[in-house]
Amino acid sequence: MNDVTVTRTLVIPASELRERFSRSGGPGGQGVNTADSRVELSFDLAASPSVPEHLKARMLDRLSARLVDGVLTIAASEHRAQLQNRGAARERLAAILRAAAAAPPPVRRATKPTKGSQERRIAQKKRRADTKRGRGRAGSWD
Repeated sequence: MNDVTVTRTLVIPASELRERFSRSGGPGGQGVNTADSRVELSFDLAASPSVPEHLKARMLDRLSARLVDGVLTIAASEHRAQLQNRGAARERLAAILRAAAAAPPPVRRATKPTKGSQERRIAQKKRRADTKRGRGRAGSWD
């Protein structure tokens, strides 16, 4: 097993990952009942010594819906080969952890429209109202 690189500074050692293998569901050929190609990759985020504390708190908060007792589990069964499923599970784990570790977006500061933009908007409304007011008077039936 190889280490999982999440970011340039965060690498999950292979010793902290647990893999379980089982039979994939769905249609298959002769080997479908004997090949354990489905992979469940588990990572104990809450107890991991390789994740810094400030990142761990952010990741635990963002992944709270996906965690069971602090453990993140990824299942991969899209490939027929176990080795490909192992790679897919590791890539998916890295992507999920990368998204959870990302810095929060900057806080939006509310701004007011400028005086000039307000005046231009009102002037445009008046021009549009004059255009509409000019329609229909010539052909009225009064």
